[in-house]
Amino acid sequence: MSITAIIITIIVVAAVGLVVGFLLVTAGQVFKVEVDEKVAAVRECLPGNNCGGCGFPGCDGLAAAIAAGEAPVNQCPVGGAPVAAKIAAVMGVEAGDTVKTVAYVRCSGTCEQAKNQSLYDGVQDCRAAATVPGGGPKACSFGCLGFGTCVKECQFDAIHIVNGVAVVDRTKCVACGKCAAACPKGLISLIPDTSKYVVSCRSQEKGKAVKDACSAGCIGCTACTRVCESDAIHMNGNVAEIDQNKCTGCGKCAEKCPVKIIRLR
Repeated sequence: MSITAIIITIIVVAAVGLVVGFLLVTAGQVFKVEVDEKVAAVRECLPGNNCGGCGFPGCDGLAAAIAAGEAPVNQCPVGGAPVAAKIAAVMGVEAGDTVKTVAYVRCSGTCEQAKNQSLYDGVQDCRAAATVPGGGPKACSFGCLGFGTCVKECQFDAIHIVNGVAVVDRTKCVACGKCAAACPKGLISLIPDTSKYVVSCRSQEKGKAVKDACSAGCIGCTACTRVCESDAIHMNGNVAEIDQNKCTGCGKCAEKCPVKIIRLR
């Protein structure tokens, strides 16, 4: 190959490169997506867990919603008050009060206390077990199945199966709500971290049926409701429930409960 041919090849390649580069730059300008600087600044404040606990599709979705005024600055359950304060500074608003919440499992039916009605030998998953006749192997159709579906959903190692029942480590829980969404029995709810007393049962069966299935179930006697002086505990069907906004933490309901399923957290 002659030197002339080599030089021509180099010139042609360089020219093609320049043309392609020019076209790419032009296309980038034509099709570029404008990035809202406020969205980027809010996103920088968020922890990046992308857990979905805020109700939006990850931290990017929440950042866009906050920047657009469609979500409050304290919407992130993982970041809590410190993150809310940073975002409030970006948005130029007040952070507002952020009440820390944690997940709580409303079941006391451990291996010793809850009776079994059948032997389950299927997929070790609560959602699968809940589909079998009777709602699972436990005699109480409302109780924790103990196969750990909630454990698999938690990114923060905050929930574990202890003696057949899911238990939340409140020091690790960030209230993302994934465990609650995964529980087929609806046993897990988010409550204020300041909550003192909780009802550790969700069965809607009546007294004798409850006792036949589990020795740690609410029998619907209403003794707790009669002794509460702050009107904080009422019956929801056959099970007691505490209004944590009214509860003063006096403990009288727990003292009166004959089956001791109202407990100090």
